[in-house]
This record gives sequence, structure tokens and C-alpha cells, in this order.
Amino acid sequence: MQVILLEKVVNLGNLGEVVKVKDGYARNFLIPQRKARRATTTALAEFEVKRAELENIAAAKLAVSQAQGEKLTGQTVQISQKSGVDGRLFGSVTNADIAVALTKQGFAVEKAQVRLPNGPLKIAGDHVVSVALHTDVVIDVTIAVIGDHA
Repeated sequence: MQVILLEKVVNLGNLGEVVKVKDGYARNFLIPQRKARRATTTALAEFEVKRAELENIAAAKLAVSQAQGEKLTGQTVQISQKSGVDGRLFGSVTNADIAVALTKQGFAVEKAQVRLPNGPLKIAGDHVVSVALHTDVVIDVTIAVIGDHA
């Protein structure tokens, strides 16, 4: 299916590009999330009229994400979790736990924006995780997992 991208999509394209994607990807993700639109002749004409407005909205989102990223850079978040004597946690620290901790510190971060490449954190200590505030703004944050010996 041919779609027009209404915003930048990772590994797919930038705003305004017409790309060919699988039908299910377009119907189930891109179109409901308002990231794309079917590439018909009328849709292309409407898009060209709205192109400047959409580019301004995308630039504003990027600027807000960059400003938040500058504040978030170098932050350390402490999360306390029950652990054994050897430092292994009972359970784990997930992206949802990290998002809640960052939100308590005043940063509006959703759990989908927290990237844990090696999976949930299962050992006490300092860990560096990535927070993707925007497709172009990815910040590294240090998570200090403190083990409580119960």
C-alpha cells in the first residue's frame, strides 16, 4: 500500500515522503496513529496544501524535545528495589519503573520512550539507559538501582 508520511517514522522515511508499506502495517499502525495517510490523488493534493503547517508542527515538537533533552542530559535517577545479599534484585526494574521515576522528577516520559537494549535491569548498581524523546533526540540517563537487603 502506498502511504504519505505525516511525520518522520524511524526506518521508513521523513515527513511528506510517499512510501510503499505492507497493508497491515498501514491499516493497523500508521493510519490509526495518524503517522500516515493513503496516497490517493486527493490526499496528495490536500497534503501539499498543508505541508508548511505540518512542517512547522514537526519543527515545534523537535524543539520541545531538544529543550527537554538538554534538561534530562546527565540526570541520575535512583530506584530502590528489594535485593539479595549478592546484589541481584527480587524482580527487576523495567522501562515502566524508570518512566515513573523520571515523571516524579518532573520529566514527562512515557514507558515506550525508555529503551532497555539488554532487557530489564536485574542487578543493583548504575546502568545507562536511552530515552528517546523524539526520533532525532535520544538521551542517555544513568539509573542507580539501590538494593534493599530485606
